[in-house]
Amino acid sequence: MKAGADMKIAGKTLCVFVLLAITKVMRTVGNNRVSATVGNSSVLTCPPKSNITMVTWKISPKVGGPCTLGYRADQNKTDRTNCSDSMNWKFRPDRDPALEIRQVGIAHEGNYTCEVVATEGNFHKTYHLIVLVPPRLTLYCDDQGTPVCKAAAGKPAAQVSWVLESNSTPKEEGHDNGTVTVLSKFTAYSTNVTNTTCVVSHPAGNQSKSIACHPSKNNGFILYVSIILCFLGIITFTAAIYYFKLHRDRLCHKTKPPETAPTHSLQDDTMEVEPYTTYVQKENIIYSSVSDLTVGQNLPQGLSPAT
Repeated sequence: MKAGADMKIAGKTLCVFVLLAITKVMRTVGNNRVSATVGNSSVLTCPPKSNITMVTWKISPKVGGPCTLGYRADQNKTDRTNCSDSMNWKFRPDRDPALEIRQVGIAHEGNYTCEVVATEGNFHKTYHLIVLVPPRLTLYCDDQGTPVCKAAAGKPAAQVSWVLESNSTPKEEGHDNGTVTVLSKFTAYSTNVTNTTCVVSHPAGNQSKSIACHPSKNNGFILYVSIILCFLGIITFTAAIYYFKLHRDRLCHKTKPPETAPTHSLQDDTMEVEPYTTYVQKENIIYSSVSDLTVGQNLPQGLSPAT
């Protein structure tokens, strides 16, 4: 009895695993990753079934809200909800319910699911649309005569390489819209290399350009002369400051008046004494006049003071 029960449990467990595996396989088959280059058109198909009753496209883009396209055979009617004019039926939905996306843009990237109701049953298929943006290739020589390769605004990021061997490391710069710019500067092991080719590999297409750059031989000489001129300028500026400072100190010593003791002139003494002498003289005159008047009053009649 116990062995029979164990066999039943084992059989049920095996069935569960088989069903899970089948479900996983069906889901894997039902989800497809497709890519479209920006600016082109893309067509997504539904499972081909006969006697279709209803078809619905459910679209969930990364940018913007979801939208739906529907068709009902019993009413022979189509409808759309929140879908732009760039998305529409490729053919008549009762014959072929394929979806066409015209002028694919980065905003169209997302999930697209087709649900079909037919007499055979219900079916669905999901696509994950990836929008490719080819990079703009630019190849030029910098000021030092080094080749520089630029793959601008690509999605996904481009792979930049050189035909000749180089130990350069590309630099990536991401943008808000999901594109990436890759910049690579050619660094040759040999200084005699003047002509090289840049190769840009991308899912939207590969590109290549060649250029001949001539390394500047005067860079070292110009740098050497610049350093010397800068050094001479610093010395000249320092010497000028020292000279003007020294010259200013000498001028200050020459123009400063000597410190001498104050002199007391005879004229100042005379000017100080004159007011006192005048005052004494006036006092003497007044005193003499008073004395004469007093003496004249005290003499007998007939006598007058001698003059």
